Amino acid sequence: MLNRKYKVVIAGAGGIGRAVGLLLAEYADFRVDLFLGDRSSEIAEEAAVWVEKACTRNVSVTPFALVKGYEDQDDHVFIGADIILDCLPGSEAPRMGAAAKKYGSHYVNLTEYVAETEQLKALSKDAPTGFILQSGLAPGFVNILAHALYQEFVQKYKKHELEYMGMKVGALTEHAEAPHFYGFTWSPVGVATEYLKDAWIVRDFEKVRVAALSGQLSLVIRGVRYEENYTSGGAADLPDAFAGIVRNLDYKTLRYPGHFDWVKQIIHEAPADQDPVQFLERRMLSEIPSTENDLVVVYCTVKGFDQSSVLRSLEQSFKIGPVQVGRVMLRAIQATTAAPMAECARMLLTGKYTGTIQQSEIECHEFLNGPFVRAVYFPESEESGAERNVQMVVAN
Repeated sequence: MLNRKYKVVIAGAGGIGRAVGLLLAEYADFRVDLFLGDRSSEIAEEAAVWVEKACTRNVSVTPFALVKGYEDQDDHVFIGADIILDCLPGSEAPRMGAAAKKYGSHYVNLTEYVAETEQLKALSKDAPTGFILQSGLAPGFVNILAHALYQEFVQKYKKHELEYMGMKVGALTEHAEAPHFYGFTWSPVGVATEYLKDAWIVRDFEKVRVAALSGQLSLVIRGVRYEENYTSGGAADLPDAFAGIVRNLDYKTLRYPGHFDWVKQIIHEAPADQDPVQFLERRMLSEIPSTENDLVVVYCTVKGFDQSSVLRSLEQSFKIGPVQVGRVMLRAIQATTAAPMAECARMLLTGKYTGTIQQSEIECHEFLNGPFVRAVYFPESEESGAERNVQMVVAN
């Protein structure tokens, strides 16, 4: 589809950044010239070699050291870049976005941070290039999936209003012990932040803000019981896009039963003179192990009445374990986060998008059928042994 070589700059050479690089190198239906950067030149160099060795195609990856402030970055890195993929901590997003605008590059990021996303929306609204924000797993994939289910509901039942749109994601481990019933599979500070910052939802057709961890319920997905709760950022722009259309809409994080009660007890113990995010992060790190053997559970549902006043629902779920890409196994959280970002990059490189693009504005069919999303979420084979079969239910 894309018929020339594109210069792709990836900022951040951690687990997600190198996974994005590998997916682009392995599955792109266009040629890429990859630049992979990190604050640590050693990490950037190690990650570049890792991508080259992991890919089954011939690919050359140029490592570089990110300089503080980015606007003083060596010209050979950012000048001529077709796109910058921001895999840095969310607090860096406004600065990296400003660099993309300065150099005339497309830009994609992952962060669920709300304040930084608002800054980027103001920065990019008049940009001649495209800025796709919040393009990972949640926010990102789960929002586009929910929007696709809504479009299918409208087409099937000829009704535009819904009773409920639910988006739920859990980054989990196969096994979890008391009392925390959890294992870290991604950033501990990211987990602590989403547990403490407010979430935006829709209630009675209006967008409202609610406290994180204030909506705890139980549910069963494929015979397994989980608990769901409000956390910040995962709904992306859907509360704005669907206010007045959907009676109730929310994003919730999935955990094993018992985890949220344990977290709320820790938060209750936080001293008044300490930052609660830092306190929670320290306590979790002291008691919860990190693991490489992870899984990701995704569940979306839309519910509404058809023209005969029968309540209908469309549902889709995924259970994804480690994924084989090239010569290596990516952790589930790596693959499921990196694939949506790579897909968004591909969509921007077509030249069809400019300015700020959020999840409700992405063409669902194109995204869900692109090479990167299909490789991770809809694989043709089960070489990794992961349970990635899709479950779609249409229920009365």
